[in-house]
Amino acid sequence: MQLPKKALIERFEVMTKNTLIETLEIEMVDFGDDFLILKMPVTPKVHQPDGVLHGGATVALAETTGSFAAELLLDTKQFFVRGIEISANHVKSIREGFVYAKAVFIHKGRTTQLFEIRVTDENENLISLCKLTTISLPKK
Repeated sequence: MQLPKKALIERFEVMTKNTLIETLEIEMVDFGDDFLILKMPVTPKVHQPDGVLHGGATVALAETTGSFAAELLLDTKQFFVRGIEISANHVKSIREGFVYAKAVFIHKGRTTQLFEIRVTDENENLISLCKLTTISLPKK
């Protein structure tokens, strides 16, 4: 990850304009050589009807985090990333505040990448544990 933090955050904001990521108000928090952290507010807009965070919104946060982490490895002028499999175990509910998704590489391949993504609340309580596989494909 060679870009300075400010430049990477700006790139993320430009790339996500007018997308689900912007709709869910997902923001970049931090990154390093082997991880990326994004956060999402937990408000009624991402709730299930009974007032807790919707698992689908959680999975959208997790896939966004892992996919963007995979993009950081690539020359995005030549390749693009797609998620090809995601699994999620939801272990705790949350009604308000923020959730944080931290993607950590399990495998950094040229073609496929594998991530563990822990979604936690502001007190680092585990909300969901996800696993994402991405594929890097050449642009035509």
